[in-house]
Amino acid sequence: MKNNKNIKSIILALALIAFTAQSCSDFLDEKLISDVSAGSYYTTAAGLEDAVDATYSFLREIHSNERAYMLTIFGTDTHTNGADGGYKSFNFYDNGLNPTVNILDQQWTFLYQGINQANAVLNRSEAVSDMSAALKTQRQAEARFLRAYYYFYLVQTWGDVYLTLEETIGAEVEAAPSPQSAVYADGIIPDLEFAIANLPDAQSDYGRATKGAAQFLLAKAYLTRGQQSFGSPADFASANTLFSNVINDHGYALVESHDALWDQDNQINSEIIWAVQYATDLILNGGNGGVGNRGHLYFLMEYDIRAGMIRDIEGGRPFKRFRPTDYMNSVWAEDRDIDARYDQTYKHAYISNNPKSIPKWEQVHVTNGAKKADGSTVTASDIGTDRFTVGDTAIYVPGPGKDAEWMTGKKFQVRYNVITQDPAFDGDQYFYTERLFPTLKKFIDPRRPTIQWERGSRDWFVMRLADAYLLRAEARFLAGNSAGAADDINVVRTRAAKDGMEAAMQITAADVDIDFILRERALELDGEQCRWFDLVRTGKLVEYVRAYNPLGAGNIQDYHTKRPIPQTQIDRTVGGYPQNCGYPGADCN
Repeated sequence: MKNNKNIKSIILALALIAFTAQSCSDFLDEKLISDVSAGSYYTTAAGLEDAVDATYSFLREIHSNERAYMLTIFGTDTHTNGADGGYKSFNFYDNGLNPTVNILDQQWTFLYQGINQANAVLNRSEAVSDMSAALKTQRQAEARFLRAYYYFYLVQTWGDVYLTLEETIGAEVEAAPSPQSAVYADGIIPDLEFAIANLPDAQSDYGRATKGAAQFLLAKAYLTRGQQSFGSPADFASANTLFSNVINDHGYALVESHDALWDQDNQINSEIIWAVQYATDLILNGGNGGVGNRGHLYFLMEYDIRAGMIRDIEGGRPFKRFRPTDYMNSVWAEDRDIDARYDQTYKHAYISNNPKSIPKWEQVHVTNGAKKADGSTVTASDIGTDRFTVGDTAIYVPGPGKDAEWMTGKKFQVRYNVITQDPAFDGDQYFYTERLFPTLKKFIDPRRPTIQWERGSRDWFVMRLADAYLLRAEARFLAGNSAGAADDINVVRTRAAKDGMEAAMQITAADVDIDFILRERALELDGEQCRWFDLVRTGKLVEYVRAYNPLGAGNIQDYHTKRPIPQTQIDRTVGGYPQNCGYPGADCN
C-alpha cells in the first residue's frame, strides 16, 4: 500500500477538497500520480482505478481518529469521560458543544471530500474507453456505495445537509441544505440500489465494497428513515428483507467467540461484512504520523504508574478518554454469570513488569491475614518486604457484578492490588475513578513497535454479521414481529453464552422492546462507534442520557439529537448556511 500524492485541490463552500489519501485496504494499491491532471488521468483505466481507490481513503479519516469516538461514544448511556483529553462537552452537553469545535469541521470536511471524490469518479468515468464496460460499471457501483455511505453518516449526524451529485471543480460559495428526506430519496437509496445491482458477492481485493455491504447499508438506511417523521412502516419491511439477504445469501457466519472476533491475526473472517483496513507494514514502516487506527488508545485505564507496573505493549498506551458509565457496568453485571462477552472483551489482570515499584506488605495485610506466594500468612516481620515479584499479577479488576466478595477483608488478603467500584476502606486508592476503571481490551494493538506508538494497524469493522442480526431484530420488532426479533437476538446471545449457559441466555418475544434491543446492542457492540447513532435513531438519546449519564443529564436538550453545523461551513457560504436549531446562530423562530 502506497501513499497517494495530491492529485488536485478544490476549494468548496463545503470543504477544502484534496484528491489525496491512503487507500482503505492493504489490497487496494494506489499509485503515485504526478505530472498529469486529474481531468486527463481520470479518463484512463489506470486513472479511474486510482480515483476509485482514493474514494475509499476518507474512511480512514472518518473512523480512526479521536474525533470519530468523541462523536459516537461520548454523550451516551454507555460511556462517560476519563481523566484526560478534550472535547468533554460532547459528554456534558454544555456550551462547549458549539459550531466552532474543530472536530465537527474535520469530520464534515472529510465526508464531503469523499463525496466530491466519488462525484469525480462518476462524472469522469463515462469518458474511460480502455476498460471493459463490466469493470467500469462495477467501479461506478463502488463509488456510489461510498457516496451513499458518506451521505448517510452526514444525515445521521447533522440532519438536513447539502446534497450534490456533481463534481465541484472550481470555487463554489453557494450552498443550502436539502431536507433529509431528499438526501435519502435522491442520493442514498438510488446509489445503494445501483450498488446492489452491480457489485459482486465478493471482491478479489479485500476491502472493496460488495453486494452484501451495499445491502447492509441500504437496510440500515431504511431502518433509520423509518423512525423519522418522513419515514413509513414500509421502510421496516424493506430493511427486514435486505438484512435477510445479508444474513442468508453470502455465506457470512458468526465466528466462535468474541475472543476469536478480536484476534488481530484473524481479522479477515466469516463474520466481517465490510471493514476499513490499516496495514501493519504501512503503520510500522511509515513512521508514527499520518492515519492509523488509534482505537487502542482511548479505553484504557491508568495502569502504568501503579505499584509494580510500567507502560508496556500488552497494556497499551492509556489515553484515558472513555470509561464505562455506572449504568453500563450494571448492565454487564446482570448476566455476567452466563454471558461471556465481558470476560472476553475487558481486561482483568495486569502482570508486574517494574521491579522498582513493587508494593510492600503493610499492617492492613497482617490484620486481614494476607497470604504470601508460598501460602504462608503474612506476619509483622514481613511488613516492608515485597508483596510479589515481576511476572506476578500486580493489579486485578474483578469487574461488574464481582466486587462484593472483595469489599470485606479479602481485598487485603491477596498479594496484588484489587480495583473495585467503591473503596473498601478509608485511604484505599484502588477503586473506580476517572483514571482507574474497567478497560475495554478489544482494540488493544500488540503489533505496535513501541510503547508510545499511536498509529494502530487493526482493521476497523464497519459491518459485521452480529450487527446485522440485531438490526434485523429492530426492524422486525418495529414491524410487529416480536417473535422474529427474539429469534435474531437469540442467535447473538447463543454465541455470547458461557459454556453450558446457552439455554439461560435465550429470551422470548415477550422480552423484546426497543430498550432490550438497545441493551443487547450495548453489550455486543461496546465501543464500536455505534451508540450515539443507535440512540438518535431510536429516539432514546435524551431519555437515556438523562437517566444514565449524570454528567450530561442536566444539560441535554431535544435539539442535541443533531450536531451543530460547523462554523467554517457557515462562514464560507455566501449568504450564510443555516445553523441547526438550538445552537448559537440558529434562526428557528
